[in-house]
Amino acid sequence: MAWFGKKSGRDDARPALARAPMPGMLTGRWPQGYDAQARAGYCDNAIAQRAVKLVAEGVDGAPLDGDARLVALIAAPGLRERVTAQLLLHGNAFVQIMRDAAGTVTELFPLRPERVTIEPGADGWPAAYTYRVAARVVRLDPAAVIHVRRFHPLDDHYGLGCLAAASGAIAIHNAASAWSKALLDNAARPSGALVYAPPDGSVLTPDQFERLRHEMERGFAGAGNAGRPMLLEGGLSWQAMSLTPADMDFAGTKAAAAREIALAFGVPPMLLGLPGDSTYANYREANRALWRLTVLPLAGAMLGAIAGGLATDLPGATVQVDLDRVPALVEDRERLWRMVAAADFLSTEEKRQMVDWQ
Repeated sequence: MAWFGKKSGRDDARPALARAPMPGMLTGRWPQGYDAQARAGYCDNAIAQRAVKLVAEGVDGAPLDGDARLVALIAAPGLRERVTAQLLLHGNAFVQIMRDAAGTVTELFPLRPERVTIEPGADGWPAAYTYRVAARVVRLDPAAVIHVRRFHPLDDHYGLGCLAAASGAIAIHNAASAWSKALLDNAARPSGALVYAPPDGSVLTPDQFERLRHEMERGFAGAGNAGRPMLLEGGLSWQAMSLTPADMDFAGTKAAAAREIALAFGVPPMLLGLPGDSTYANYREANRALWRLTVLPLAGAMLGAIAGGLATDLPGATVQVDLDRVPALVEDRERLWRMVAAADFLSTEEKRQMVDWQ
């Protein structure tokens, strides 16, 4: 019996039944480089994109409290969202300080981090920032750029983002999606095989094989030809094939990869609609955990870095998230206020200090 293959001992070559890899499927390695990881992770993966948006939109919409001039600069539309997304994906955010002719700060403009290169000086500190777009290169003074970075254990100048750690899980999730799509395109199973078994034991010539393959793809493959009857010539027979349930169980693999992606970006899986998550009792607790463990620490690091970068222009100016106006933390603040109000041994001024009400 010959299944579109070459019998052992024959010299005539047989074309391989192989297709080019589908876009998004694995080819033996994870996406390398920030550009490839950003396309595979943020542009092509719903889990990673939603995780980044949850955190970035949370930071962007967080109410601010502090110096009015500094708050006005930071609260510019989209600034915090872009800086937060860059910190999550790349690990670095470079904010250019725009000034007018009088030297007054007028705007904070986030630069694309993959286009920025740090030029260290003789003392190791940045001597300049190089911003490259195609063939054009602009050299920026360190005083005109605020560098916000996440911790990197192996680099003194650049931060480490979440995208690199999540790239393996993202590649698995994308590959499982592409594989599932291919299964659906083929009726969720390899429909069968044409078996050529003539009485004399001969095999198809390469020209006959190619003609038969093209006729199969043109006349019987695809959704438009579903259910179409076949007319077989002498020596050909159709043998139905199917995958076992274990072979088709990609849901578990995708769910595990999705949870790992959510873990890398610090988002509770429940908020991404992933099934089987029972870590948090309800959606409200998961949302509170997102704010306490991810949004607030990231917002604090970003706001502190920007305030420090503008210390010369706005001396003494500070800015922070107003916790009293964060909807996800209302219950925590209410519990604190009840505890402080019930403390009879505290004076009114001490109670005001405990709830940060100055």
